[in-house]
Amino acid sequence: MNTIDVAIIVGYFPVIALVGLIGMKKAKTTEDYAVAGRNLNFPMFTACLAALTLGGAATIGTAKLGYQFGLSGIWFVTAQGLGMIIISIFLAKKIFKLRVLTIGEMLENRFNVEARIISSLVSATYTTMLTVTQIIAIGSVINVWVGWNVMVSILVAGGIVLFYTVLGGMWSVTMTDIVQFSVMTIGIFFIMLPLSLSKVGGFEGLQASIPAGHFNVTATGGLDIAKSILLYTLGIVVGQDVWQRLFTAKSLKVTRAGMIAAGGYSFLYAATVSIIGMCAFVVVPNLNVPQNAFASIAIEILPAGALGFVLAGVLSALMSTSSGTLLASSTLIVNDVIKRLFLPNMSEKTFLAVTRFTTLAIGVFCIICALWIQDVLVALDIAFAILSGALFFPIILGFFWKKVSARSVFYSIILSTVVIGVGLGIYGTVSIIPIVYGLITSIVVILIFTLVESLRHPASSDVGMKQ
Repeated sequence: MNTIDVAIIVGYFPVIALVGLIGMKKAKTTEDYAVAGRNLNFPMFTACLAALTLGGAATIGTAKLGYQFGLSGIWFVTAQGLGMIIISIFLAKKIFKLRVLTIGEMLENRFNVEARIISSLVSATYTTMLTVTQIIAIGSVINVWVGWNVMVSILVAGGIVLFYTVLGGMWSVTMTDIVQFSVMTIGIFFIMLPLSLSKVGGFEGLQASIPAGHFNVTATGGLDIAKSILLYTLGIVVGQDVWQRLFTAKSLKVTRAGMIAAGGYSFLYAATVSIIGMCAFVVVPNLNVPQNAFASIAIEILPAGALGFVLAGVLSALMSTSSGTLLASSTLIVNDVIKRLFLPNMSEKTFLAVTRFTTLAIGVFCIICALWIQDVLVALDIAFAILSGALFFPIILGFFWKKVSARSVFYSIILSTVVIGVGLGIYGTVSIIPIVYGLITSIVVILIFTLVESLRHPASSDVGMKQ
């Protein structure tokens, strides 16, 4: 790479670390560390939410799908944007009123402690695996662009994320996300897209150079589109990482407007990165690893300086999502398991210390896992399949159906998680069958147990509520 590009990339890491250190000074209480004091305004909230969901997997994965299938690659990210809009319209008011730190707390308030513990463990599995996907993408991008060894790439970038997340929690994550969102937006929309289209002769040249099916938004097929909606839309709706960001907004108005704005941004991002992937199909055909489509076309078309800035934008997307999901994992484990079961009376100081240590431990674990799982979308499919299939119905029915019993939720989460795990082992991560089986298991178990409880206690008007 050009010396200018290397300087931009290398210089970006200490800037982000410094911003994270500034955020650390604000993390003085539990709510400061976990939800930024519940005090973010609309621009900050929207930027942080978009930076969380549109991470490395969204960028690298959508470019890969655009390379392989064309505009139909939009569904991966579009489904996530749809999930945010659904939350804004149907759930934002209910979620904002909870004043909790985790989904598990909501389930305990609605049902019992067992529902809180099991849901938190499932959610922590999801957020941890989501962190792994971002680390995989970090290794992929830096390996192709800079030529560093994958392990070195993961250790350097992952280490920076760990550094500012462990020290400052949500305030550090928020401040770095604002910087990273700005860099990501400029890099993707104002550098990569116009230069990619220019290289292939604009939209007319692109249309003449790729298969006709690449402009069909349904080219991947109805099953794959349905899978994206089941995995990513439902996963966003019940994801702890997203809920934890919702808790940072200063008002319900900010929550609703920010969710819609971030969802709309996701639609634009999906289309833009898919088009970049289509341009890569023309500029660098016959790639052995389609996952490298974005990185490969950037090397081919970007001039000195622009390449380093765009790389910084991709790294921004990676680090934004990984820091948010990493913090979500540690919050779930500490708040819903350690504090609830083992240290119920721990002080603010102890809470912060335990959370920082847990964040560090989970981060190290994620880095190790990233060296084993090599495909971004495979890891992401596993994460969302477990989350959506196991938690969607318990959470949604917990909000809207008062007669759902605590026992039904507990067994629903356990059995659907088992079914999904077995299904992934039998049918593979590319199949829609595991998530469908998981959802069916979840709703059937809830209905059966709730019906049995209502028959056993016919005088009770609300057997699902805690007594």
